[in-house]
Amino acid sequence: MERRNFLRGAVFGTSAAAFGGTLMHGAAYAAPAQNGAGPYGGLLAADANGIMLPSGFTSRVIARSGQTVPGTSYTWHSAPDGGACFADGTGWIYVSNSEISSTGGASAVRFSSSGTVTGAYRILSNTNRNCAGGATPWNTWLSCEEVSRGYVYETDPWGVKPAVRRDAMGRFNHEAAAADPVRKVIYLTEDESDGCFYRFVPTTWGDLSSGTLQVLKAGTGTSGPFTWVNVPDPDGSPTSTRDQVSGAKIFNGGEGCHYANDTVWFTTKGDNRVWQLDLLNSTYELAYDDSLVTNGTAPLTGVDNVTGSSSGDLFVAEDGGTMEICVITPDDIIAPFLRITGQSSSEICGPAFSPDGKRLYFSSQRGTSGSSSGGITYEVTGPFRTTA
Repeated sequence: MERRNFLRGAVFGTSAAAFGGTLMHGAAYAAPAQNGAGPYGGLLAADANGIMLPSGFTSRVIARSGQTVPGTSYTWHSAPDGGACFADGTGWIYVSNSEISSTGGASAVRFSSSGTVTGAYRILSNTNRNCAGGATPWNTWLSCEEVSRGYVYETDPWGVKPAVRRDAMGRFNHEAAAADPVRKVIYLTEDESDGCFYRFVPTTWGDLSSGTLQVLKAGTGTSGPFTWVNVPDPDGSPTSTRDQVSGAKIFNGGEGCHYANDTVWFTTKGDNRVWQLDLLNSTYELAYDDSLVTNGTAPLTGVDNVTGSSSGDLFVAEDGGTMEICVITPDDIIAPFLRITGQSSSEICGPAFSPDGKRLYFSSQRGTSGSSSGGITYEVTGPFRTTA
């Protein structure tokens, strides 16, 4: 029996790709994903861009840090990190954070319906180590600061409206954000070895200027029930948000976060895990744990950003490891989808699908140089499956 009963549908507003599912009901929790043959077959030799891909897929370089984006006059930012795609008429926009201290911020690349780059521009400036974030159903990008008592900034992917700092969403070492339009909340990860998992409940859905920050409370195991408890002081001073609620569950280095169809997934880099919350039944379990792979070497280490596709496949990027994006299928098989060669001092960031689900964008934060100034942003095109 498959561990998850997958529900498929479109992600709210910004991307046609969705990854959904609910846990199988019952007393027992099933084992996390295991090694197996991926849905796209094995990886071929590296292409001209140094990327190993399955048959039928091709890559291209969209932008390089410190260089003008081809077809524009805009210089791409250093250390590209978390990203997302937004529909733009018949085309789309890919936004990308910059994980640079003090100047950070985020940029965007605009595409026509054919995939031609038609523009690039800044959407956020002079913030600090903008790591991951998330898209909202009302087509804004939440850019999160990965620093102690960092902020969340709400930005306009079109670069027309000024960015707004959202203090009510809490001050902590922010990583990713994922919007849940059913419960009308935003989930938030915290990049600390003793970090927590949060949700922000806006006073009015669609307006993040006020609301309540809550933290997940649960036992110490890898599965069980959970509840949400209000964080008394979201400002996090003098007591950090993660230390304010007794019984708040500790997670080792929160990273990527993805919501679809009553389920939220998030990754923890300190223990190479992918967690899964069943929001209908308020239970949690492991979707992946490299130490629990029993049939060979674990393919996914250094778990980081995560996104999903309309087939129910979850795509998880590596920070280090073997520089792969791995796919976890609905029947709990995990396999490499792509591998970047010659960039062992980098990490893969910002995976996001175009609205039609046919193109996957992502970055190598430090590229071949191993330096923040060497970042490369890619596009992979090919026969991504729409059903499992």
